[in-house]
Parts: sequence; C-alpha cells; structure tokens
Amino acid sequence: MDPALIYCTACGTRLSHRVPEGDSLTRGICDGCGAIHYRNPRLVVGALAVWEEKVLLCRRAIEPRLGKWTLPAGFMENGETVAAAAARETLEEACARIELGAMFSHFSVPQINQVHVFYQARLLDLDYAPGIESLEVGLFSEADIPWDEIAFHTVKLSLRHYFADRARGSFALHTEDLIWPPR
Repeated sequence: MDPALIYCTACGTRLSHRVPEGDSLTRGICDGCGAIHYRNPRLVVGALAVWEEKVLLCRRAIEPRLGKWTLPAGFMENGETVAAAAARETLEEACARIELGAMFSHFSVPQINQVHVFYQARLLDLDYAPGIESLEVGLFSEADIPWDEIAFHTVKLSLRHYFADRARGSFALHTEDLIWPPR
C-alpha cells in the first residue's frame, strides 16, 4: 500500500490527514496553503505485439520479477495518451516499432493501486532488441510461451485471452477486477 504523504508537495508544510469538506475519504490536507493531496491509482500500459503467429515478450532486467517474462509495459507518464504510453513502453523495453490496434485487456488491481491496460499491436519489422529494462526479447508461439516464468498475472491473463480469441477467430475487449484474496 502507498505510505501516507507527510509533507505538502506545494509548500513543504506538514500535512494533516482528515476528510475534506464535501469528500468521503481521508486525504492529506495542507493547513499552510490549503492544498488537498489525492492519492490515485497508477496506470500500467503495454502492448501485445504480434509478428505472424508469434507474440513479443521481454525478460525483465529490473525488479519486480527480475528475470521473468512479460509483455512490454510500464507506467504511463503525465502528458501522454494511453496509446502513446503503450507505444513508448514497447520502444523502450524492446526497441520495437509497432502499429497499435484496439485496446485488448483492462484489469483493475486495487490491492496495489494499479490499473493495467494492454493494446493489441502489430510489429512493423523484426528490428527489435533488449532495451535498458530487458535482459532479452523474443517472439514466442503459443506452444513456446514460458508460462511458468511469466512475471505478472495480468500478462498471463492477457496472453491466455489472446490465444483463445485467436483460436475463435474473433477478438474482444477483456476487462476484469482482480481482487486478492479472491472473495
């Protein structure tokens, strides 16, 4: 969980934590300048990039899940669109240029205050390589996916949905709320 903010990011005054007027949740409130500090979920965005029948995966060079395989993805930056974040993360992690398709999967992960979004994408060429956050990258057929070495549950679910949709011949948007422990 996120630690509580202690000091105002606007003026440096120590924050008090209470429910502001007209709100229903406790927030960090600055009694010095009046700023209210909201803590909102972070958006993780990536691409399920395909070349012919194979999916592009990256083996992580950083924690969490160092050495495990994932789709190229990362935190969205201020000032960019969700689609631009997916393309940027794919370029950063796999040095790969893509053409984005439709949004493919959307997962709410409230226990870690994140939302994960993956787009379908097509690799524009085979000019890819490990970026600074990847140990290696590669194209994998469904049979060759290292399922036991996938870094994140949302990536595994996205891959399973992709291969099921491909077998069906029809792609859909997959949305899920991942509540742990399951109720």
